[in-house]
Parts: sequence; C-alpha cells; structure tokens
Amino acid sequence: MGPALPRSAKLTLAEEEMVVEFRRRTLLPLDDMLGHLHQCLPQLSRSALYRCLVRHGISQLPKSTNAPKRGKFAPTEMGYLHIDSSELRLESGKQHMFVAIDRVTKFTYVALFNAATKRNGAMFLRQAIEAFPYQIHTVLTDNGAAFTEQPRYRSGATNRFGGHIFDRVCYEHNIKHRLTKPYHPWTNGQVERMNRTIKEATVKAFHYPDFDALKAHVLAFVMAYNFARHLKALRWRTPFKVICEAWTENPDRFTINPHHLIPEPYT
Repeated sequence: MGPALPRSAKLTLAEEEMVVEFRRRTLLPLDDMLGHLHQCLPQLSRSALYRCLVRHGISQLPKSTNAPKRGKFAPTEMGYLHIDSSELRLESGKQHMFVAIDRVTKFTYVALFNAATKRNGAMFLRQAIEAFPYQIHTVLTDNGAAFTEQPRYRSGATNRFGGHIFDRVCYEHNIKHRLTKPYHPWTNGQVERMNRTIKEATVKAFHYPDFDALKAHVLAFVMAYNFARHLKALRWRTPFKVICEAWTENPDRFTINPHHLIPEPYT
C-alpha cells in the first residue's frame, strides 16, 4: 500500500456535501471549482477534489443541450456547385485560385487568374460549366465582388438593369445562383475545405520558382483528386467513379460521356 494521504488533502463528510452541492449548482469545470473553493477550503488539492467528484458520480459535466448542432446539407442532386476564390502567394506576387466543387460527386474544377474580378469570376463559371460533364443547376458563392454586386451598389441603375456579369452567365445556362449569409463563410464550408486541401498539398508544402510551376502542380493535384482519391464521404469511391455510376443510371443528365474525361498517359 502507498503512503496515506496528508490530513490536509482529506475532506470531512460535511465538506464533501458542500463540494457536491457546489458542483451541481454551478456546473463549473474542475479547475474553476478549485479556485472558488480554495477560499473556504484552503487545504483542498486538485486530486482530492477530483476523487470526491468521482465518488459521487459527478466528475463528468452534463452535455449542454444548447450547444449548436452541426448542420447537414439538404439532399440534392449532382450539379450543385460550391464556388469560391482565394489567394496563392509566391515571392514574385500572388494569383487568385477559383475553385468549384460539386456537393454530391465532389468533382472539382480549379483555375488560376491574376485577380478576383467580375470578369474573371464569370469566365471561371463558363469554364466550370464546360469542365463538368453534366448539367449544373445551382451554384453557391459568398458575397465577394467576383460573384455578386456589393450591397452599396445593388440599388444602382447598372445592377438593376444589367445585373452582375456572374448572374448573367447563370441566367444564360438556367442556373440558380445562391449566396451565403454575410459574415457566415462556413455556410460555404465545402469549398473552403477544398481550398485548404489544395494549399496544404502545394504552396504550404513546396517552394515554386514561378507561377507556371505552381499552376502545373495545382492542376495535377486536382486531377489526381478527381480520378484517384478515394473519399470517405463517397464511401471510399473516387469522384470520377461516382460520376460514371450516375452516367450508367441516367445518361440524359450528362452533356458528354464522362469516360471522355479520363486523362491521357502524358496529360
């Protein structure tokens, strides 16, 4: 047997009852309790307090019922794109990476531009429509200038009669454009996570002599992601395999045969 605990570390029955009642009323963490109780129980040690809580079965705080629940996306069909842009920085300057990822298939398209302008945002959407082998029905973006008019200009004549160029491209292709809530970037978290994944595999891991080398690596990574990466969210299938399975079930929704997307040996 080990040495007995010092007398100062033990609690009387009345002191234990006080500790238990204090815990149940305040629901404070262990260290916060110790700080408050030291005023009336200066001999109390952290280990003695913990053992007291364990003996009375209250060492674990109850889970809060008011904690925010992690939401899930509403069920949808493939063709729902999350789009975003972010900066890629090198010593020689910066480029803007536009990313589009399908909510269902996780198929991803990426392009690099010198700036996140309205024209480049619209150009990227046109390229994404061509890159995806099936029809796009909805795009979700943040409130950036490349995707929508800023609030202070939305009531102006240019926006009311002409509209944002990104919205005009959506209208041309019968695509619904949805915006995230202002200051709620996590509502577009799927593409935010893809942005981080690409950066972790490229600019955060390697040094590039120029933007051409960076662009080549980014495009190679995205190609490997689409055709070779088995994703847990897809039950360990690749995005390309999911698309091919959808093509077999309903080819009418496709604009091209997805098997034509398979990269050549020297692509």
